[in-house]
Amino acid sequence: MFKVFILFLILIAGIIIGPLVAGHQGYVLIQTNNFDIETSVTGLIIIFLVLQAVLMLLGWCWRRLKSGSSRTLGWFGGHKRNRARALTNDALLKLAEGDFRQVEKLLSRSADNAEQPLVNYLLAAEAAQQRSDNLRANQYLERASELAGRHQLPVDITRARILLSRDEIPAARTAIDNLLEVAPRHPEVLRLAEQVYARSGAWKSLIAILPQMKKSGEFTDEQIEQTEIRAWLGMMQQVADQDGSDALRHWWKNLSRHLRHNPEMAVAAAQHFIAGDDMADAEAVVLDGLKRQKDQRLLMLLPQIRTDNPKAIRKVLNQMQKEDADQPLLNSTLGQLAMQETRWEDAEKYFKSALSARQDTHDAAWLADVLDKQKKYEESAMIRRNALLNTLTLPDEKTPRE
Repeated sequence: MFKVFILFLILIAGIIIGPLVAGHQGYVLIQTNNFDIETSVTGLIIIFLVLQAVLMLLGWCWRRLKSGSSRTLGWFGGHKRNRARALTNDALLKLAEGDFRQVEKLLSRSADNAEQPLVNYLLAAEAAQQRSDNLRANQYLERASELAGRHQLPVDITRARILLSRDEIPAARTAIDNLLEVAPRHPEVLRLAEQVYARSGAWKSLIAILPQMKKSGEFTDEQIEQTEIRAWLGMMQQVADQDGSDALRHWWKNLSRHLRHNPEMAVAAAQHFIAGDDMADAEAVVLDGLKRQKDQRLLMLLPQIRTDNPKAIRKVLNQMQKEDADQPLLNSTLGQLAMQETRWEDAEKYFKSALSARQDTHDAAWLADVLDKQKKYEESAMIRRNALLNTLTLPDEKTPRE
């Protein structure tokens, strides 16, 4: 409205001033080296206004051209982004199908125009690794690292995961150690650390991250307990293999009571002591464990122990028998110990009790040997025959037709 008002004032001024200056247009001379331009003041004003109009027209044309090209570029850019979004969605569907070749192809094609190029390159790297294409996986990781800038955590986690899948354990462990310094409670970092430390035998490092695993809230108490026991079992194996029974005895005594009372730890320790011909420590571990848990795995180890004090073992086993006289494994163990002490009648009684509860070829064979020692040949032959028949699987008389 203001512009219209100004234009209206100029028009009125022209109407008033025009007649006044008619016949008094003046004289203007523009002289150069080559030519002279002669005109009136009115003509000069008209030329000036025409030039202004031309400049305004050129400016308008330039703005139109610029805005039109921007819209054109915007349309092409929007088209590329929409296509990248569609390709990324297709890649996610292929990922669900397990078609990693197509996943890599679609993600790499759409990465540069995607809403999250970093995510595309990281997923493409993992897809390439699933196809064992290490070269492409490394290329995608490098591109992702360039895009990530200062925020390298997702790139480093993906790299560690890929190194672990390649079984490049030393490199993966180095990557995990660095990640634990940056993000010590990150759930995925802790999961990868658990796998790397277990596969590399770094049991002390695995035990060291257990508090972080508990605080993260991403692991159940059962998972943490299993991881802890696995780590201590691995450390026990290392001590036994590298330092022998004496070092293992010292190591075992220095463990917490909670760990020494764990059945899996007790079974493993007894097995290591037996393998190292340390029967006294094996016997102590087994008997202490049986007094607490009555674990059948400990019972099965007793016949392997050569003891100088069989009465102590019998005392513990007899106490267990009072609590559960029909336990077949307990009777079988008592029978084997009686055989070692040449108490044939007691061995016969125990093996028969065990076989009355369940059929077992080993118990039957031992019973037959015990009967032979007592010169009960007919009965031993019958035991062997029945055991053989029990091991045979007779075909059905009628086979169902299809």
